[in-house]
Amino acid sequence: MVRDRTQLAAFLRSRRDRLTPGQAGISPLPGERRVPGLRRGELAMLAGISADYYSRLEQGRQANISREVLDALAGALRLDEVERAHLYDLAAPGSPRGRSTAYRAQRPDPGLLRVISMLDHLPALVIGRRGIVLARNALFCAVYGHPMEPGTSYTRYLLLDPDARERIVDWAAAAHAAVAGLRREAARHPQDRRLRHDIAELRRADPNVARWWDDHPVGEYSSAPRRIRHPVGGDLTFDVELLVAPQVTDQHIVLYTVEPHSRTARTLPLLAAWGAEPAARVVTTENTGEP
Repeated sequence: MVRDRTQLAAFLRSRRDRLTPGQAGISPLPGERRVPGLRRGELAMLAGISADYYSRLEQGRQANISREVLDALAGALRLDEVERAHLYDLAAPGSPRGRSTAYRAQRPDPGLLRVISMLDHLPALVIGRRGIVLARNALFCAVYGHPMEPGTSYTRYLLLDPDARERIVDWAAAAHAAVAGLRREAARHPQDRRLRHDIAELRRADPNVARWWDDHPVGEYSSAPRRIRHPVGGDLTFDVELLVAPQVTDQHIVLYTVEPHSRTARTLPLLAAWGAEPAARVVTTENTGEP
């Protein structure tokens, strides 16, 4: 099966548009410029390939693409490591049609559950594919003021819930990073129809999401600072860390750490008592919303 090259073509065009001849270290070709960044011929010259071959790539008409060509384009476009990996995923050969492993019911990894059960003093949750919450502790719910039931889409909450915009001080940065993470996940799992449906729905629901998506941001879900404006606890400052089990790469713990003896560290025990809940909830196969 030949893979649809539409996304590869759009990604190449987006990165070509953002790189000027001066930034690329070349003199612009003569003639009127109609593009904000490099012309196709300029990028082809930088990558050492013919202009006709590159045109076929950007038009989605080139079926087979060698690793050498991809390496040359990544270097010419000055892609970082995440963008380079994204380029390779987009250019990978298609796989046979059929039920993708992405459609298996999501069950939280027992090892990650054991870890989260020991982290009741810090907000924490286990996230699976498509941003689905597989487990969370009571303190996470107390900090966010949201039940975040297992099977809930944390990505949908972050991007569409008005309370998220009020509670997360740096909401725009967090939301943009989530869209960039969705881009990477979509390239890794091109057969995941549920993921494509979710992305299309998010784009329709919010113009910010649609605009960010069309800019082709690419990022890994990664550690980042997070500031929460809590109605009872006031402003809380965290460093969000992601813990991944090597054997379960499509699940990770999201752990909100704090500086020792900080105001946030002193406030969390009060929030834990204020928002007390019997125990951490864990996802089951019945409430994932999986096919």
